[in-house]
Amino acid sequence: MDPKAIAEMIETYVRPATFPVGIKMLKPGEPLPVKTRTPADLGSRFATCQTINIVRRYGWSLGLTADHHSCPLGLVALGFKPNVEYLQEGHACEGMYTESLAAGARTEAAVPKFELGRYAALFASPLRNHPFDPPDVVVVFGNSAQVMRLVQAALYKRGGYLTSSFSGRLDCADIVVKTMQTNECQVILPCTGDRMFGQTQDEEMAFSLPASQVEEVMAGLEATHKGGIRYPVTTFMNYTAKFPAKYEAVWDMWGEKKPTEK
Repeated sequence: MDPKAIAEMIETYVRPATFPVGIKMLKPGEPLPVKTRTPADLGSRFATCQTINIVRRYGWSLGLTADHHSCPLGLVALGFKPNVEYLQEGHACEGMYTESLAAGARTEAAVPKFELGRYAALFASPLRNHPFDPPDVVVVFGNSAQVMRLVQAALYKRGGYLTSSFSGRLDCADIVVKTMQTNECQVILPCTGDRMFGQTQDEEMAFSLPASQVEEVMAGLEATHKGGIRYPVTTFMNYTAKFPAKYEAVWDMWGEKKPTEK
């Protein structure tokens, strides 16, 4: 399936409010596609979460390198900058996310990271016109019911449960790094930074798919839709409502039984 066909299926069966995004990690020496915008073109530097959110809301194609990146922790997760002892010891967590340095160190150690220098740039664009076939990662933002549909689709063929992990920080590492490293779909809980700088809304979650799982999930979307699981979720409407007593009194005036009476 080409990226456009995948985007059309997601838009048909999931109906996200923003564009599904395709992400490609580029190795040193690999150029950004022609006409790719960068944060420098806009006079800024962006975090990874900010970049993805601009793509999904504006429909732009963006390239992000170390020189254009604004978030030190995101730079380390993508392998664009070395992981320094200060971070490894937990100082960026202590007093904010964790009670102690030791707890912070455990949190930092759990963050998925690419090895230093493996990649030189992150490229993101709306999936519909993504130039790489396939992208490394597809990420879809939506409400919990829309993410549920993607989970159901991912499990249609294999069954069981989908396993994801959450820390409430650095969701960029979950979206990109963990998805690529595990080669498994991930439910994404947007982190504080994503909400502050990416402006992801309180009602939003996300779902990421590695390239190898996309066709299976799309087949699962189509099959579960045919099986009767839909978005918007079909609500049960076949019942006789009971109205306030002052409404129901009118039936007595008509000399008729109330609809709820046998």
